[in-house]
Amino acid sequence: MPFQIGIVGLPNVGKSTLFNALTRSKGAQAANYPFCTIDPNVGIVEVGDERLQKLADIVHPDRILPATVEFVDIAGLVKGASKGEGRGNSFLSNIREVHAICHVVRIFEGGDIIHVEGTVDPKRDREIIELELILADLKSVQDRLDKVAGAARTGNKDKIFEQAVLKKIEAALQDEKMAIFVELDKEEAAIVKTFQLLTSKPMIYAINTSEDQLRDMTPEKAKTQLGLPDNAELVLISAKIEEDLQDLSKEDAQVFLEDLGVTSSGLDRLIHVAYNALGYITYFTAGVQEVRAWTVKKGSTAPQAAGVIHTDFEKGFIRAETISYNDYITAGSEQKAKEMGKMRLEGKDYIVQDGDIMHFRFAN
Repeated sequence: MPFQIGIVGLPNVGKSTLFNALTRSKGAQAANYPFCTIDPNVGIVEVGDERLQKLADIVHPDRILPATVEFVDIAGLVKGASKGEGRGNSFLSNIREVHAICHVVRIFEGGDIIHVEGTVDPKRDREIIELELILADLKSVQDRLDKVAGAARTGNKDKIFEQAVLKKIEAALQDEKMAIFVELDKEEAAIVKTFQLLTSKPMIYAINTSEDQLRDMTPEKAKTQLGLPDNAELVLISAKIEEDLQDLSKEDAQVFLEDLGVTSSGLDRLIHVAYNALGYITYFTAGVQEVRAWTVKKGSTAPQAAGVIHTDFEKGFIRAETISYNDYITAGSEQKAKEMGKMRLEGKDYIVQDGDIMHFRFAN
């Protein structure tokens, strides 16, 4: 199952235009009035990885299957969404299931495009959305505190622990601090994950610029405008340009991007930033039927990686025949890599590395 990224922001900041460009579709309404997106649109997007094609050029498989990201286009949030303003409650519930949030912030002026707040102010707009997420989480945490209070009073150790963690998160949210920035130990982090808090998800900022701004703007300048720290995950993108690129051939699109002074599509950069922010790496399987990219968390063991393909592979794991990507490409084939001594037999404790080509042996 692909990991999900929810696209959020104020109305008319370019979310649906960005979604349409990401998914190369016209699936999301993109109109000049608030709430033109009512139900969340969902689209699956391939993660570009040149390594996949290089492996395919060697193996000549029947098909090539890249890793994927699922984008969910959430309708525009407004001030007061956490209290049900606009269409807030239903929209906020759509974000709880996603793995990360892509916050689209508009910095282009564009007088023809209505701004729900009347003016374009990137820092204010960012803070409006983040405060609504914080307030929604605060209500969720306080509701949960009410539910565990009785069991905690009876001495239930699990509920006492949960109550302590909830209070820790509550204090941070009351200070308008997102849950993801609260220091937690391993046990606390595990229980917070079950809360499905909006502000505990990684946040990626997609800064929607005009064509002229895209030529001159830098991530550093954008972070200053938004009041973001240096380590924030941020991508500069022109949703309108990206949508226009759909109608061009790959070659023409590349020429157009070069004319703008950028080396790659903003969408490609957004997908890779999201992929990295979630702490994922890619391993490959390569055979005549298919060459395929698989997504696993950094630090995953070989059995856990096998389980991504099928739970039976993890349960019956025996070993993983493993070749690093560079060794595979240098050898020019799996057989050559074997002959060169580059294939390793890895056991249950092996930590999968990005780019590994793996073949799993398992017992039925």
